[in-house]
Amino acid sequence: MSDNPVDAVQEPSPEEVQPVHPVQPVQPAKSVMDEERNFPRGLAIRLFAYLVAGHVLAGFLYLLFEAGAGGR
Repeated sequence: MSDNPVDAVQEPSPEEVQPVHPVQPVQPAKSVMDEERNFPRGLAIRLFAYLVAGHVLAGFLYLLFEAGAGGR
């Protein structure tokens, strides 16, 4: 007999083995957000803010160029 504890382990007899039950197919979880139908609210707010800020900046630059051109 060896000193290896793995060798001492015996396989269970067929009476000790539990029967295997068939595995039920797992349904995928329903997505919290349907990306094809819903536009993320945070992204929409950020997009709106960037559009407004971009137009405000463009308008300010336009006014600076107009004021600079009028001083001739």
